[in-house]
Amino acid sequence: MRSVRFSALIGAVGMATTALLAAPAEAAAAPSDPAALAETLADRLGSRSAGSYLDRDGKLVVTVADDGAAQVVRRAGAVPRKVARSGADLEKITAAFERSLDVPGTAWAVHPDSNQVVLSVDESVTGAKLAKVRAMAARYGDAVRLEYVPGTFRTTIAGGQAIYAGGGRCSLGFNVRSGSTYYFLTAGHCTAVGSTWYANSSLTTVLGTRAGSSFPGNDYGIVRYTNDGIAKPGTVYLYGGGERDITGAANPVVGQSVQRSGSTTGLRSGQVTALNQTVRYAEGTVSGLIRTTVCAEPGDSGGPLFSGNTALGLTSGGSGNCTVGGTTFFQPVVEALNAYGVSIY
Repeated sequence: MRSVRFSALIGAVGMATTALLAAPAEAAAAPSDPAALAETLADRLGSRSAGSYLDRDGKLVVTVADDGAAQVVRRAGAVPRKVARSGADLEKITAAFERSLDVPGTAWAVHPDSNQVVLSVDESVTGAKLAKVRAMAARYGDAVRLEYVPGTFRTTIAGGQAIYAGGGRCSLGFNVRSGSTYYFLTAGHCTAVGSTWYANSSLTTVLGTRAGSSFPGNDYGIVRYTNDGIAKPGTVYLYGGGERDITGAANPVVGQSVQRSGSTTGLRSGQVTALNQTVRYAEGTVSGLIRTTVCAEPGDSGGPLFSGNTALGLTSGGSGNCTVGGTTFFQPVVEALNAYGVSIY
């Protein structure tokens, strides 16, 4: 998926080639106030909170289990909401799913707005496997909501155009750097299929070589540029809407409006619906993902999730498509930046 566009001079005649890379952005922009406040309060309250989200007016609502925690939230300028189940209560349920729910096609996360763990099953889960999932959900009563999702959870890699390796096509996420060395981030299930990445499907214009890959468990990878003739702007390509300069990175908050760019379906919008999402793909389990209502299709993998000028994530996978809609999961980009010691610019 071409989440970022780059220009390259190729050959003796210096022909310009366009591709989808975004360069590292120099200085990191400050995260949005609600997102930063949500992280601060999450660290301060720990399991006394079961998460936070933005309400319809854009105010940060923080779930709390006791009056002391509510006072902390008010003093910080957010809205406390007393709930029946603490973060610790819901974490026990997700930990049980991690240990015992080994069915591909399932996904789960705490949804702070409903104060529940939402357990999702796709259309591949049938028969005895579905009975197992239902029985496990029933153990926890209304603390767990079972949700049936159209389509199947899959990583979104495909043969076609954008950034290419011998094993398929993906989209570039964000250009990043460490000192004077330049890289781009994409999905780990993409970098797992090939070590050398190209700007074209004929595999004649080299971009660079894989410098790291993490999948499953995580879903991020990094490619080091070896082609010095390619410009590496710190922008995201908006498919007909120009480009967006990306100046920093942050973690999102539930309810935040976001956009995604990818080489298959272009620019798409939606909202964050859950954080710390676990998904059991057929290829393996990935945890700590961002769940959204943004649609995606094969080939969009690795492309950027962003809000304004702030990088948020890398497209991992999901269900549905951009005709009927769907659910898409994203690898948080801050985790990938920290893992590789690189920065947006």
